[in-house]
Amino acid sequence: MKKKESGFTLIELLIVIAIIGILAAIAIPNLLNAVQRGKQKRSMSDMRAIATAVEAYAVDLNYYPTAAGCSTYPYTTVGTAIDDSSWSQLSPTYIGNPPRRDGWSNLFGYSRNVSGNDYLIQSRGRDGASTGFIALVCGTTTNFNDDIVYSDGTFIQWPEGPQQ
Repeated sequence: MKKKESGFTLIELLIVIAIIGILAAIAIPNLLNAVQRGKQKRSMSDMRAIATAVEAYAVDLNYYPTAAGCSTYPYTTVGTAIDDSSWSQLSPTYIGNPPRRDGWSNLFGYSRNVSGNDYLIQSRGRDGASTGFIALVCGTTTNFNDDIVYSDGTFIQWPEGPQQ
């Protein structure tokens, strides 16, 4: 009597490999999109944390802080990049360790007006290039490269919907 051999045929293996390939082709772009969306959301959360500390500072002193460590080096242009020595006015009283970089490891931008009554926090997005205040969409954006802008307690430009 002949023993029947067990195992998979070449056709069965090719079908399984094709199915895995199709699933990977669907899953990988969604995964990459989710990673970028996570960086956006992290940046937005960090911006809210900075804004909360800035608002608490303003409640105590009646004006918004400069981003630099001393008042002789104020940022008065929109979205000037802060550096690692910034926020000494906020730390540790208003926020323990203020975030200085967004989800893409670019420095946040911060500015206030000359009178100290308004402020702006900016993430320059995936590409790290500032679009400038005049070019802002002032609403939702669907591009990971677009800036995320928070001013005076609300987002001016933010990501929403399917991203590119």
